[in-house]
Parts: sequence; C-alpha cells; structure tokens
Amino acid sequence: MSQVGRYLKKHTEALVKDVGIEAACELTGKSKATLGRYYSPHDEHAERFMPVDAVAALEAAASFPHVSVALAELGGFELDVTASRRNEQTTVKGDVNEDVIRLSRRFAMLMTEYHASITDGTITANEAQRILKETVALQKVLIDIKLHLDHAEP
Repeated sequence: MSQVGRYLKKHTEALVKDVGIEAACELTGKSKATLGRYYSPHDEHAERFMPVDAVAALEAAASFPHVSVALAELGGFELDVTASRRNEQTTVKGDVNEDVIRLSRRFAMLMTEYHASITDGTITANEAQRILKETVALQKVLIDIKLHLDHAEP
C-alpha cells in the first residue's frame, strides 16, 4: 500500500472513532465490517477507501474533519478548522460531564496525531503543527472545565 493510502486510512479510522462505530454505521448506512475495511491496513483492502458522501456525513457529526484535513495536506493546502466550528465550544455552555467527554475525545485525537506522526521515526514540521493544534484544542477544553468548576455551586 502506498504512503498516501496508509495516511488516508489512518485519518479515516480517526474519523470513524471520533464519531463512534455505532453512530458511523447509522450515519453512513454501512456495516461495522465495511467501515473497518475502509481503514484496514491489510493488503486485501489496500484499494478500498470510504466514499466521499460517507466522509461528508461523518465529518458533519465529528468534532474534527479528519479526512478533509488529510486530503488538503496531501494537496499542499491547509484548512482552518478553528473558525466557528459548531461542535467546538469556547464558552461556559453545558456541564462538567460534557467537558470531560470532550476532554477524552480531544486527548484521543492528540494521541492519534502523535501516533501517526511517529510511525516513521520522525515528526515533520507539518505533523508538529497538527499536534500543536490538537494540544491547543485540548487546552481550550481544560479551560472550559476550569470555568465550569469555578462557577459550580457549593
């Protein structure tokens, strides 16, 4: 499998895991097995990729447009996903439980980016930028948690 294929499959897997496998099945109308084939690194699935309409449906529900960002990077472009993303909260909405869920998702996305970056033994400047963006997003969630705890009634 080509380097580009492996890269896209890793981001497809991150997208499915971001949304959750059960929700991904419902949103795309695909089975767990079919979704798994889209990001499987095995040779028999090397040429199998998720259809664009399925990617669009999942990215609408995800907290981050994993595949779109990967495609942009492969084309030499950069997407600004920090501007008014509907799933990203920067105010004191929701509660601490929702923040903890967002925190665990952000941490998982940070670890996904880190793992994808170190597989070849080096972290490129582009990969470092993605890790930095995830770190900043994680910090925003931590700040939201702090704000919720500061405003919590005793």
